[in-house]
Order: sequence, then C-alpha cells, then structure tokens
Amino acid sequence: MRLLKFIGLLLVLGGGLLLGVWRGWVPLEAQWNPWAPLDVRAPPGLLTRFKLGRLQRDPALCDQVLKTSGLRVSHQADSPADAACPLRNTLRVQGAEVGLSSSFLASCPLAVAFALFERHSLQPTARAVFGQAVTRVDHLGSFACRNMYNRAEGRLSQHASANALDIAGFRLADGRSINVLKDWSGDGAKARFLRQLRDSACDDFNVVLSPDYNAAHRNHFHLDMGPWWVCR
Repeated sequence: MRLLKFIGLLLVLGGGLLLGVWRGWVPLEAQWNPWAPLDVRAPPGLLTRFKLGRLQRDPALCDQVLKTSGLRVSHQADSPADAACPLRNTLRVQGAEVGLSSSFLASCPLAVAFALFERHSLQPTARAVFGQAVTRVDHLGSFACRNMYNRAEGRLSQHASANALDIAGFRLADGRSINVLKDWSGDGAKARFLRQLRDSACDDFNVVLSPDYNAAHRNHFHLDMGPWWVCR
C-alpha cells in the first residue's frame, strides 16, 4: 500500500512538473523542454524525435523551425481529401546548404530531419573521412503514391505521404562521386564514409535502411519519419 501511495505521489509530482514546464512556470533549457521549438543548429538529442513529430500538424511551428534550418522551401497546396494519397502541410525542398540533384516534396518532419542530417551527419562525416565537404546529394525521389515495395496490396509506403527520401549518392568538393550501389562494399574510404553516414543518420531519421537491410535497398539509403525506429 505504501509503495502504491509513493508511486501515486511521484506521478502527481511529475505531472505537476510537466504542467509547470508547459505553462512556462518552471524555467528549463530549450534542449530539455519538450515544448520548446526545435533548433536545427543544435545537435540532435533525446527530445528531437518528439519535437520533429509535432511539426506535421502544426504549420506555424513548422515555419518557426524552418527558419533555423538553412533550407529553401515552398509550401504546397493541400491535395483534395479524396486523393488516393492526400498530402497535408507538405513542402517542396528546393535547396539547402548542400546542393540537390533536384527538388523534392517532403512532410515538414522529413524536411527538417534532412536539414539535421546535412548539418550534423553528412558534412561532419565527409570532413572526417575526406577532409572536405559534400557539395551535392543525389536522390531518387520522395513522394510516390504506392504500397510498400510496390505491392498490389498491403500497407502504404511512407513515400505515399512524402515522408521518405531515397538517397543514391553524393558529390564531394573535389568532384569525386560516391555511389551507394558501387561503393557500399569494400574497405576503402568511400565504403567507410557510407557506413559511418548510415549510422549517424539514425540520429536524424526514424528509419534508415541501407544495402545491409535487403536487396531492394542495394542502391540507396531509405530515410523516413514513420512511426517505427529502425537502423539497418
């Protein structure tokens, strides 16, 4: 009985603390405050995934966070409610500090996660391995109204809501290209870069799938902001 009362007291105190933080009565540094807007310039932390998840249904918060992202984006009109794959609060990412092979559609969480990836994973890994920056990201697209693995039946892919991006390669400042299909295997610098980047990207995205996952991903990294956490 005493244990139950103690647990109840802890729950009450914890709830009171959360309410105080939410109301602003209890001061807390932004990185530890669940309701403080995400700052892309700060390294990912324990609350990053929670803060990214808040962006999908809050366009005003999305715009506030994008100001720290370095992304160039345009807002897309919502698709009709009866569309096969309706899109809401969707952006077109037109550019970043790193170049893109083409623009791509993205949910707000995916766009901001890409900005985190570019700042805290991609460029630090490139400088550590090659001593220089990546100047372009080559991707295979984001939005595709389809089921997973293009099956006739089954669960919709995260691509169906512009919540996933497939990256196939990179270009370095000295002009060298790195290709997931060609360079994943082996012990050279390019393979080391790709494997370290895959591991680091798991701090930025909910799901990161590489050639180690299955043959369907032999030529790209699949990055998404779906409900599961997978790093393969």
